[in-house]
Amino acid sequence: MEELEELKERMAQDRPVEWASFPDLGLYMDQIISYMPRQLIHYGEGELLTSAMVNNYIKDGLLPRAEGKRYSRTHLAYLTAICVLKQVLSVREVKDLLAVGESRKGSAEALYTYFCKQLDGVLRETSDFLPQDGTEEDLPRLALALALRSYADRLACQRVLDIMAEHGMPAEPANGKRKKER
Repeated sequence: MEELEELKERMAQDRPVEWASFPDLGLYMDQIISYMPRQLIHYGEGELLTSAMVNNYIKDGLLPRAEGKRYSRTHLAYLTAICVLKQVLSVREVKDLLAVGESRKGSAEALYTYFCKQLDGVLRETSDFLPQDGTEEDLPRLALALALRSYADRLACQRVLDIMAEHGMPAEPANGKRKKER
């Protein structure tokens, strides 16, 4: 089935750009909004990101404030991760997970590189799970299998986040603020 082949191919190949490939000059809000859909595999009509979302992420502490009215590589990296993670986690869970990653990786670049490596692995796993020569008859079974995998992964993720909280891991960075890009 052609649509499944296209999905399998996109899952195997489409990836966010590497850190060094981000624009090296600050972008304005409207440029950020138009840039982000190119970072992610996306189907459907819904908006991945709006200016209100960006402002809320800043207000909630997920994203550093703009430098003037411009957004840097750091902002693009965090927004890429936020746009992916918010599909399955609450804003609070995303914030906690990014804070732990930030404290462990030390820089936005290192955290983004780690995030992209992990994303690549799971997208490849899903691509490998999709049938090579799927038929229309396979679609209900495939949709159920993918939904159940999502359910199981969400359960496991929620428990791991709970364990992290029990161990005091989700926390703000030491100074309470995200590091600025250098």
